[in-house]
Amino acid sequence: MNVPRAGLESAAMRAVLIREHGGFDKLEITDVPDPVAGPGEALIDVRAVALNHLDIWLRRGVPGHKFPLPMISGSEVAGVIRSIASSDRWKVGDEVIVAPGYSCGLCPACLSGNDPLCQQYGMFGETRNGGCAEKIAVPVRNLIRKPPALSFAEAASLPLDMLTAWHMLVARARLRPAETVLVQAGGSGVGSAAIQVAKLWGATVFTTVGSAEKAARAKALGADETILYRETDFLNEVRRLTGKRGVDVVVEHVGGETFERSLKSLARGGRLVTCGATTGGEATINIRLVFFKLLSILGSTLGSIAELQEIMKHVEAGRLHPVVDRVLPLEQVAEGHRVLELREAFGKVVLEV
Repeated sequence: MNVPRAGLESAAMRAVLIREHGGFDKLEITDVPDPVAGPGEALIDVRAVALNHLDIWLRRGVPGHKFPLPMISGSEVAGVIRSIASSDRWKVGDEVIVAPGYSCGLCPACLSGNDPLCQQYGMFGETRNGGCAEKIAVPVRNLIRKPPALSFAEAASLPLDMLTAWHMLVARARLRPAETVLVQAGGSGVGSAAIQVAKLWGATVFTTVGSAEKAARAKALGADETILYRETDFLNEVRRLTGKRGVDVVVEHVGGETFERSLKSLARGGRLVTCGATTGGEATINIRLVFFKLLSILGSTLGSIAELQEIMKHVEAGRLHPVVDRVLPLEQVAEGHRVLELREAFGKVVLEV
């Protein structure tokens, strides 16, 4: 639903607001009051916001999980500082990326670089208003300087998926050079990022993709082998490619559709690290397989702001790259959701504001 801007008496901005769960019609493009930056926060003029499956879950709802609706969606934001308290590092007009997860910054978890373990941890577009809007208020500690060489759309495509993939492979799975990695859904945001991170760490990378076109793009990112999962059982192909040994690490975020076979794809002592369940949160696990083969199942959620700062050094050096599938205007947010749900994209779908 579109609400005209004319006649508003108070300061307002355009935003994608979700009042209740449901279909595309629940993506309400409307006017809402301007956000107000609190102590230690900056007000950002949003230039681009990337979509994620989190946006779909916010719209559709997740059984057993309560979102604080109404909510402005959007976790990955790039924009320009509109206002900020006195700062030695930042000034009005600086181009920034917003770290998608926020925390207190003071507790032992935050101070040790384990932000997601903070009791106050949350995400923009999930636990407080996100960036599918003209403006967003965020803590100053969440500001990351945007590399000048990147467009706002490219910058917005980086912080959530690249940080998620980095934390999965580097912090949780403890990836080592020369290991083999299976990346599920290499055309997704997390998948395209994980391919790059694994190659940066010197791994041999196999990835599942849905089409020959996506296979070519995955190869261009560095994948050593691609598996067309609609034509070939990826478990059989992994066994063939590894001489029945299996892989050292599986990057799993698909969930119920692939989880059991992902576990079976591991070599002895292998690690499966999961950050999501886009096809469902329930899976069957053979417990004997886990202990006989000394397997590890690792959960992972985003990562720390310190890790994101480290990632940006690799981005600026040209070792990691944003992967943008398409850029749409904010008014076409429903089309962006459709593209993600049907797995049509390779990389990120980004909305320009």
